[in-house]
Amino acid sequence: MHLTTEQLFTEARTQNGYLDEAVSDATLERLYDLLKWGPTAANSCPARFTFVRSAAAKERLIACMNPGNVQKVREAPVTVIVGMDMAFFEKLPKLFPHADARSWFVGKPAAIEATAFRNSSLQGGYMILAARALGLDCGPMSGFDAEKMDASFWSGTAVKTNFVCALGRGDPAKVFARNPRLAFDEACRLE
Repeated sequence: MHLTTEQLFTEARTQNGYLDEAVSDATLERLYDLLKWGPTAANSCPARFTFVRSAAAKERLIACMNPGNVQKVREAPVTVIVGMDMAFFEKLPKLFPHADARSWFVGKPAAIEATAFRNSSLQGGYMILAARALGLDCGPMSGFDAEKMDASFWSGTAVKTNFVCALGRGDPAKVFARNPRLAFDEACRLE
């Protein structure tokens, strides 16, 4: 697979609507097999992914979404709920075996929260890049009721919702005009 920066960044667009084309289980498995290699602090890998595809699961998800995001979820063949496992550190003996990294987090809720949020966000970003690499279009969203989402999709677990991302083949007719970005000197410092 030979990708260009244009495919991943400058030509890729945030999607607001999707064509009626299914995304296969094999594609979703390949997506995870790519994104899992992105770096996280202490190889913590706190992200958990729920791929919402069935009509029943979509209705549960739609009930959690803000009105402006309902149609995107309805149209997308898959919407991923990117969660953050607040007990990620329990897997550190497997994921980071050369140090007692688990002890860095036990009984330290602020460290758990910051690490889970930061690194699951990174993994969500890797997911978007992996999806684009596989030819999928993405529509990340943060307009939802987090408590309702957690109760509906993560009940009985230590996972909390970070963000949601629709996946599929984007409908070119529903892409907004490209918004501006900050220039280097507006967003960066060299010291």
